Amino acid sequence: MAGAEAMSEGRMAEVTQRRGWIDAVLDRIEPPPLSSWAYGLRIWLAMMLALYAGFWLQLESASSAAVTVAILAQPRRGQALSKAAYRFLGTLIGFAVAILFTALFGQDRVEMLVAFALWMGCCVFVANYLQGTKAYGAMLSGYTVAIIAINNIDAPQMVFESGLARVAAITLGILSITFINDALGAPYVFPELSAGMAKARDAVRDFVRQAVQEGDPGPEAAADTLRLVAAPRDSIGVVGTEFHDGENRAAGARSAVAALFAAVAGARSFALAVARSGERTDDAEELRRQVLAGLDGDRTALPGLEARIDALAAGDGADPDAVLLHRRAIDLLRQDRLAEDGIDALETGRAPLRDMRLPVHRDFPDALRNAARVVITVAISAAIFVLSGWPATSAALLQVSAFAALASINPNPVGFATGALWGMPLAAACAGIVEFIVLDGGQGFPLLAIAMAPVVVTACLLSLRPGTASLGFILLVFFPVVLAPANPQPYNPESYVNSTVLFCVSGLILFLVIRIVLPTTNAQRRRWSLGAARADVIEALSGEPQDSDERVNLDADRLVQFAGWACAAGAARRATLRHAFALAALDTAAAGAQAGLNRLAAEPAFDGAVHRARAALRRAEAGALREAASDLLAAARGGPAETRRTATRVVADLTTASYVIEDQGRVLRRLDLWGAG
Repeated sequence: MAGAEAMSEGRMAEVTQRRGWIDAVLDRIEPPPLSSWAYGLRIWLAMMLALYAGFWLQLESASSAAVTVAILAQPRRGQALSKAAYRFLGTLIGFAVAILFTALFGQDRVEMLVAFALWMGCCVFVANYLQGTKAYGAMLSGYTVAIIAINNIDAPQMVFESGLARVAAITLGILSITFINDALGAPYVFPELSAGMAKARDAVRDFVRQAVQEGDPGPEAAADTLRLVAAPRDSIGVVGTEFHDGENRAAGARSAVAALFAAVAGARSFALAVARSGERTDDAEELRRQVLAGLDGDRTALPGLEARIDALAAGDGADPDAVLLHRRAIDLLRQDRLAEDGIDALETGRAPLRDMRLPVHRDFPDALRNAARVVITVAISAAIFVLSGWPATSAALLQVSAFAALASINPNPVGFATGALWGMPLAAACAGIVEFIVLDGGQGFPLLAIAMAPVVVTACLLSLRPGTASLGFILLVFFPVVLAPANPQPYNPESYVNSTVLFCVSGLILFLVIRIVLPTTNAQRRRWSLGAARADVIEALSGEPQDSDERVNLDADRLVQFAGWACAAGAARRATLRHAFALAALDTAAAGAQAGLNRLAAEPAFDGAVHRARAALRRAEAGALREAASDLLAAARGGPAETRRTATRVVADLTTASYVIEDQGRVLRRLDLWGAG
């Protein structure tokens, strides 16, 4: 009896444990929100509209219009419009190049394949220096040549007709998704961009307050704040397509991002200056109070600080440290005002006070490796397919080149390759089930539309989740490719099997290539980034012409990328980030000083001081930089107010550069900064 009770209690415990495990799994499953279902419905309707119109117009490949909708599938209206514009442009460029290659190399397959591989490499190289939909357009112009020319390598007379058919299908797909998005009220990018900018502004203000009150928050906190500021940048170009005054809104957002980048750098410079001058000095405490008051909305704080620095520069007791403190306090409040102006322009559509560029940092070795990887992939794939005698060699090469090009511009190429490896069999299986089980010989369009709906909607839901985005994209795009809806539907099992094998082999090749052919590690990216930063610092110290404001944005973008490549945590991460931020601070200070010296060089009274300052920058000596700053202050004392203001900016930058060189001298020597100069 006791044994039976024990067994019963054991079974109950096992059932309870199993239920607890099931409940835990169910708790982790979150139903998609209504907006995700609405997105899936819009994409399905757009694909069906493109298919129906393609059948009605008797296009050569109506399924290409549906595939275009799948590729342009974006949850926001402006994102789809922006991607559509560059897809159309990239297709036209690829069409023109395909005609050129056919005319030049149509009689020689080897020359055609070599020309195509090199063209793909050039397009991928250019795409690596672009961002967002621009990068997609550059990459698309590469493998469009494969779709039009390589796919017709045995029938060059069909290239022009095939190109026209592709342009027609893409145009139809663009019109379909645009119409459905407008008719069903697809959400705009603007609310998301507005919320992102407000979040970034609040984060930067908190960072500045912490730096002013407590001292430098450190490179890790600065990197996290810069990442928040950089996050909305991809949406800035998109918002210009959503409003009639979109250019003003986009300009305002760019101005705000630039101001927030500068505010983070200025806050750390202010904290460094306070630490150098003594945290409890009366001057530093007063400046802290005025900066905090200005951040809290006191509009008199900035004019008051400007009057103080003018009086300081005009007097006899000015020294570079005091000028640096005042100038950075002014910079913090000025950047806060510019950020407010930019965000207001984003919200209202009025013209902002300025329009800034937001350049992105790209490392030449990384772009070159990505281009070389695509060229090698095309070459190896062509050799394998030709030697194997596969009848669908040109189609297989097309898919491999398309996969390789898409992976080259993906932020996570390994994740994309993994998604392709698993997504292709899934897309093929779904296409087979729909074609041979659900449709089973039927020819009615309503039945086709209903049969495709579950797969399309599921793919859209998967694409919205970060962990399954690549899988969802592959399923959404290649499900209609494998299914190849036609009027009438051929129901050819042999064609289906060939397509399935083709796509699965292409996904496997991509998966292997990403890991074997010229793999790029984060350690390599860090080394390249530091090398590029070192070259920029040398250029700034030598006095090469440059835009100091854009230099701040470029340095910030490089730091955001560098933080993503740095070690996961610990002292090593803090050390590498500290070195990267030191180079960025020195680059920004040197570029700003050179820009100011160029303006002061027009004043005869500054001839000697400007010459000594430039010489000190070239030598990168801390003591010489501070002496040059003192000389500039002495020369500016009796000059006009505008000249004094320019001089104080240069003095602040020279003093900042001297601090960085003193603090990070060992690191800079290890980077051979002076030896290379």
